[in-house]
Amino acid sequence: MKALSTAATGMLAQQLNIDVISNNIANMNTTGFKRQRAEFQDLLYQNIERAGANSSDAGTVVPSGIQIGVGVRTAGVYRISDQGALQNTGNQFDIAINGKGYFNIQLPDGQNAYTRAGSFQIDQQGQLVTPQGYPVQPVITIPQDAIDVSINEQGEVSYKQDGQPNPQVAGTVDLSIFPNEIGLEAIGNNMFLESQASGAANTSQPGQNGFGTVFQGFLENANVNAVGEITSMISAQRAYELNSKVIQTADEMLQAANNLR
Repeated sequence: MKALSTAATGMLAQQLNIDVISNNIANMNTTGFKRQRAEFQDLLYQNIERAGANSSDAGTVVPSGIQIGVGVRTAGVYRISDQGALQNTGNQFDIAINGKGYFNIQLPDGQNAYTRAGSFQIDQQGQLVTPQGYPVQPVITIPQDAIDVSINEQGEVSYKQDGQPNPQVAGTVDLSIFPNEIGLEAIGNNMFLESQASGAANTSQPGQNGFGTVFQGFLENANVNAVGEITSMISAQRAYELNSKVIQTADEMLQAANNLR
């Protein structure tokens, strides 16, 4: 009886679905988090009678045939990159992206990483860094005697010093976009790595050629919808229960067959 193994694939699929949903809910308050969704496909089919096969010497053919499916498989877990709501924090080093793009971060091994989380700080050298201390690229250094730091929508960072009426430019916060951003490899800490699936990064100043703009004193919230996730969780739970019921029914049918005299 194929129902046992078929229902087992359904239970495994819904278990993975719950894992994805639980990760979304766990990151509801994670800055710049993008929710994920599991996608499923049916497995191969067993052809008991192939459609279009000859059914008689007179040339008649089977119109529909008999195909029995053997279950479900996970096709992928993809990231939904909808814009999250922007929250005003009042912190002068918090930066939110409105539109397409990722901040460029240099990892300790020299590799470039990318993030939507703009909760930046200043290290002991005055450099703009992530909460882990990884520098933003290109490097932007703020003098210790700076009395006011401003970042415009095009990412230009400027500051004022006591006794100088004109602001000085410290640098520009660049953004990167990708041909297929859902192909980025997540490595944790709100960061991603470029992959063969994502394509090469295209880096430019914010507000240029389809790039998003940046807002100082704001952070992008996660794009997780609590009501939607709870609804999806209930649906996955019911699907899991139905598959377990199929296994129970198949077992009872096999037991009835074994008890025949």
